[in-house]
Amino acid sequence: MAKFEMVIDPITRIEGHLGLRVIVDSDTRKPDPDSVRSFATMFRGFEVFSIGRPPEDLPHITSRICGVCGASHANADVIAADMVYGVSPLPLGVVLRNMAFAMTDHIYDHTIILNMLEGPDYSASVVSKLTPSVWDTAKNTLAEHRDIHGFTHISDIMEALNPITGKMWQLAVKYQRLAREAGVLLYGRHSHPSTLIPGGISTDLTNAQYIAIGYTYRLTKLTAWAKFNYYVWHDLLSFYESLGYSDNGLTYDPPITVSGGIFDDPEEYSSIGDYAEPEDFYKSMDGAASKRMVKPGLVLNGELVSTSYTEIQNSIMEHVKTAFYEDWADKVRSLEFYTEQDPAGRKLLWGKKDPAYHPWNKITLPKPGERDWAGKYSWVTNVRLVWKDGTVTPFEVGPYARMLVTSLQPSEFGSGNGSLKVELPRACSDDLPASVCDPMTIEWTVPKKSTTIYRLWARAFNLVIDVYAAWQNVVKALEYIKAGKTETSRPWKKPDRITRGVGFIEAPRGTVRHWMVQKKGVTLNLQIHAPTTGNVSPLDEYGHGPFEQSIINSYVTEEVAPNEWTGLDFVRAIRSFDPCIACAAHFEITSRGRLVKTIKKMLIPHTYTP
Repeated sequence: MAKFEMVIDPITRIEGHLGLRVIVDSDTRKPDPDSVRSFATMFRGFEVFSIGRPPEDLPHITSRICGVCGASHANADVIAADMVYGVSPLPLGVVLRNMAFAMTDHIYDHTIILNMLEGPDYSASVVSKLTPSVWDTAKNTLAEHRDIHGFTHISDIMEALNPITGKMWQLAVKYQRLAREAGVLLYGRHSHPSTLIPGGISTDLTNAQYIAIGYTYRLTKLTAWAKFNYYVWHDLLSFYESLGYSDNGLTYDPPITVSGGIFDDPEEYSSIGDYAEPEDFYKSMDGAASKRMVKPGLVLNGELVSTSYTEIQNSIMEHVKTAFYEDWADKVRSLEFYTEQDPAGRKLLWGKKDPAYHPWNKITLPKPGERDWAGKYSWVTNVRLVWKDGTVTPFEVGPYARMLVTSLQPSEFGSGNGSLKVELPRACSDDLPASVCDPMTIEWTVPKKSTTIYRLWARAFNLVIDVYAAWQNVVKALEYIKAGKTETSRPWKKPDRITRGVGFIEAPRGTVRHWMVQKKGVTLNLQIHAPTTGNVSPLDEYGHGPFEQSIINSYVTEEVAPNEWTGLDFVRAIRSFDPCIACAAHFEITSRGRLVKTIKKMLIPHTYTP
C-alpha cells in the first residue's frame, strides 16, 4: 500500500485562486478524510474599504468583487440598502431588476460554467486519455435525446465539449454573449451594473419599446439554447449515472442546503418598501421572499425546516479558528453598531452562540500567517449554521441547493413533492436543430443527494428555469408599460439612527449574503458572503465545509498508474460548485519597488512520507 500527497495549486477553470491538498490511498483509491484541505490563498478587503461610504454607493463597489457575477453582489447590496432605508422599487422597477439579473448573471454564467469551465472535464480529450474504458463505452452508447440535440453517441457529446474546437464550447461563446447583451440593455454594462439604486433601478426607458424588442429577440434564441443545452447535459450525466458515478463527490447525506431565493414578485416586493420603517421592512421580508419564483429555504438533514428569510439570516455564524484572521468578539462589543438582537427582537443565533459571531457584528481583521494543516490554513472564514435546536453545521449553497429547496415547497414549478416542471415556448435559433423549436415541457426529480454529477444536472435545469423567469418578467413589463405604469423607483431617505439590512440573492454559484449597518447615510459595517465563502470554508470542530466533504467522498477513476494521477475526480467535484475565490493573486518578489518575479506554485503527486 502506498499513499500519495496531492497538492493541486492552483485549481484552474475557476474564478480566483484555490488550492487542494489531499492524501490518497493507492489501493482503495480514496482520500484519507483527515488529510483533506481546500484553501483560498488571498485576502479581499471589500468589507474594510466599504466602511464610511453611503449605502447607495456599495452596489457599485462590491460588484467589483467578481468579474463574472458582479451583479449578484450588486443586487444583494441593493436589497440590503432597500432595507436600511425602508424603500423598495415600484413594480416595474422590480421586474426590470429581475429581467437584467436573469440574463447577465444566470443565463450567461450557467452557459459558461457548464460548457467552458466544467465541460472540459468530460471532454473527449480528457476522458479518452485518463479513463479510456469510459471513452470506449461512450463510443458505443446511443444518446437518449439524439433526435433533439443531434449528437448520436455519448462520445459525440464529449467531442463537442473539447475546448476551443468543440461545438458546445463554441456555441457557449455565442449564447453567453447574447445573454450579456440583453442584460446590458437594462444594466448599462456588464459585469458591474450602473443602474441599481436603493428603491429602484435607473434604466432610461425613453425608448422602452426598443429595449423590449432587443431583449426579447435575444431571449428567443436563448430559449432554444436552454432546451438544447439541457438535453445534451441530461444525456451525458445519465451516462455517468449508469456507470455508477452518481455517488462520487457526495457532500452531506442527507443534504444540508440553503437557498435565499430569486426573482421577486413585483407587487409583493414593491408593497413592503413604501417608506417603511427599516425594522418593518425586515419583518416583511419573509412574506415578500416567500413569493420569489425560486424559493428561499433551509433543508437540514434532508428535511425542509424553514422557508423564512429572516430565520435563515438569524442562523448564520462566522468565526476564524482555522482562517487567517484575528478574532473580533472582544473588540466589537464596545462599538456603536453591536447588537444582540435582530430587528424583529429575536436573539441573534437564537441565543445558542455568542452574537458577536453573527455577521452584523463581525469585524474583518486579517492576520497573515504560515499555513498549518492542523490550524489556520485558509483566507476564507468558518461559516456555519446555528439552528434553533442547537445544531451547528456546515451547509451547502448552489444550483443543487436552490433546486432542492424549491422542489420541496409549492411553486410555479411543482406541488412540493420533489419534482420540478418547466414549460418553455416555441423558439428557434439558426445554428441549433429545428427540433428544439417546438414548445417543450422539461421535468426533473431532484435527487436526495448532492454529488458531482447532480450539481451539474441542477445547473443545466436551473438554466431552463432562468429562461422561464425571464419570459414571465418580460410579459409583466409589457403589461405595466401598456397600463402606463412606467415609473420604476422611489427616492430614498436616510434615517438618522442605526438601521440594519440583509440582502440575500442567488448567484449562479449559490446564495450571496450581504449584511449592512448604516447611520445617517454612512455605512458603519458591511459583511459579505459569496456562495463560495461557506462552500470552501475550512475544517473546524463542526466538520468540513462542502468542498472538502465532496473530496472526502470522491474516489479516483483514472486508469493510469497512481504516480500519474492528475486528481481528475477531485477537481471535477470542486468545479461542480463553480468556485469563486474573487480575483487571483500570486506571490510576488520585489526589490526596491521593482518586480523580480511572480511565483505560481504547483506540486505534482509524490509518495507520502508520514
